Amino acid sequence: MGLACLVLGMLLFLATHLFARSKVWRPALIARLGKTPYRVLFSIVSIAVLALIVYGFARYRAEEWIDVWYPPLAMRHVTLALMLPAVILLFAAFLPGHISTWTRYPALLAVKIWAFAHLLANGDLGGIVLFGGFLAWAVLARIMLKRAPEAAREESGGLFNDGLAVVLGVVTYAALGFVFHPVVIGVPVFGV
Repeated sequence: MGLACLVLGMLLFLATHLFARSKVWRPALIARLGKTPYRVLFSIVSIAVLALIVYGFARYRAEEWIDVWYPPLAMRHVTLALMLPAVILLFAAFLPGHISTWTRYPALLAVKIWAFAHLLANGDLGGIVLFGGFLAWAVLARIMLKRAPEAAREESGGLFNDGLAVVLGVVTYAALGFVFHPVVIGVPVFGV
């Protein structure tokens, strides 16, 4: 049941995010509902889909674990190394500076790195579905953005925002590794 919920959640995630990029259906729904109701509806649906993914993955991990391959222990270290730039890039997406200018879409790059890193360290079917699904979405979203007209870019905050993204990224990286991952996910990260 958990794996089915996870797969359904990932398919709904991809479908809703593809819908949001549609040049036909999205404008038609906005015209019918209005911009604010559309955003509220999209937010509610996104939260429900995310809850389904979390529920499905948790049930899968507790009841249906299926090993596909056994990653070498070294992959955990590669994942640890990749996660630091991923978290920094996530902050850089919200703190415009040189990092966000160089990477163009730092949040998508962060998701790609996060998903790829976790695919390296997780050889179970649920992990492959979860992280592979997010990696596929991020790659597809980047391709769609590349084909879209260039949006106006925010003014750069320069080195201050870059420094802030790095500091917040390092602190968050430590919190994810020392607190979130072992307590919430149940998998220790550091010292393994």
